[in-house]
Amino acid sequence: MHELSVTRSIFLIVQRHAIKYKASKVLSVKLEIGAQSDLEKEWLQKYFDYLSEGSIAEGAKLLIRRVPSDFLCNRCKHSFEVMSLQNVELFCPNCRSEEVVLISGNTFIVKDMEVQ
Repeated sequence: MHELSVTRSIFLIVQRHAIKYKASKVLSVKLEIGAQSDLEKEWLQKYFDYLSEGSIAEGAKLLIRRVPSDFLCNRCKHSFEVMSLQNVELFCPNCRSEEVVLISGNTFIVKDMEVQ
């Protein structure tokens, strides 16, 4: 259900920028979502459709791209990317240490909008 609050944030960002740049219609919104985020595309679109009803963004499609998560090894300070943690043992590819921390990967970013 947390998709609703995230989608509300996305909608407000889209609406604010569309109005600021005097768009008459938002056609699509490009999002980047971190690989470790559990946000689901289907629910994001459903909630966006609900929130945008009657607005400048009504009917806009969400175009979602998953981006890798960034990790840092506490032992050798090597940084590396991981696309998915499912069925993966997480260790540094440089020194094989398991002392790694997540730097980024749970975020979402509104990258671009297609407007008329």
